[in-house]
Amino acid sequence: MPPPPKSPLAQQKTREILKKVRQIELRTNRLVNDSVAGEYHSVFKGRGMDFDEVREYTPGDEVRLIDWNVTARTGVPFIKKFTEERELTLMLVVDISASGTFGSNGQSKRELAAEVASVLAFSAIRNKDKVGLILFTDEIEEYIPPGKGRKHVLRVVREILYCEPRRRGTDIEGALDFCNRVLRRRAIVFLLSDFMVRENGPAAAQPIRLADRTRPKTALESLQTSLRLSNRRHDLVAMRIRDRYEYEMPNLGLLSLEDAETGEIYEVDTGSASVRRRFAEAAAARHETMARMLKLAAVDSLQLETGQPYLPALMNFFKTRGKRRG
Repeated sequence: MPPPPKSPLAQQKTREILKKVRQIELRTNRLVNDSVAGEYHSVFKGRGMDFDEVREYTPGDEVRLIDWNVTARTGVPFIKKFTEERELTLMLVVDISASGTFGSNGQSKRELAAEVASVLAFSAIRNKDKVGLILFTDEIEEYIPPGKGRKHVLRVVREILYCEPRRRGTDIEGALDFCNRVLRRRAIVFLLSDFMVRENGPAAAQPIRLADRTRPKTALESLQTSLRLSNRRHDLVAMRIRDRYEYEMPNLGLLSLEDAETGEIYEVDTGSASVRRRFAEAAAARHETMARMLKLAAVDSLQLETGQPYLPALMNFFKTRGKRRG
């Protein structure tokens, strides 16, 4: 029995979704063609080298690659050729909690995450790698197993943009644990989140110390452990996405602000210089805490901001990482 026809409103929404996904594909394809795919290939190597064939030695070839068996049979020096065992798995772990809907520059944090994820995904399939997706809030909202091809990537982009989450909160640790369960082989894991982790005590902003193992871990301490374990199992990269007004409060007078994830309402006098200063100081402290936590977990990270070009930061990250890893 065929499915019932869609209503005009549903059809219009579908057309808008496809148009948005197509726009992202066109924008990101140019970036991938121009530069990113090559940097991605050079930074994320395959698992090793496979023997391909032999060919005659030419001056300048590496002597250590000479195939002595073939050379002895033919009387002419031959060398072995190898190809990179390239196929990798790229897993995009994307935070779609309620805080991601915020954006003050004509672009929400979730939209920025979708565009950056598109660049990474198209770079991966250009290099014949697989791409998978995990969308999470404080639970796993959707999982798309790794696959190949343009249609698969377009589905990934569509879900990042338009998946309607059931929950509002954030559980990065739970998302990483799920990722570790579903990926049986080592993979490249990009974690895209605003890292709005709720602290559960005054010690939450402190790094883990061995002497503290007798007390319960704070939320950040537990997350640090999860990041470290995930990075040992996979190649984990954290992409921290933020908006300007999350660290710089504008002077707009008395405002009622709602916490997107809890629904709590706060009255804030943004006209007060001391309020704006304390807000900036608290934001800077959160930023420093998160940066220190990622560093202690040995996780590579980069920061992106809504309304700002992300390609320079992404290219600089690839180049710096490539140089550091040789």
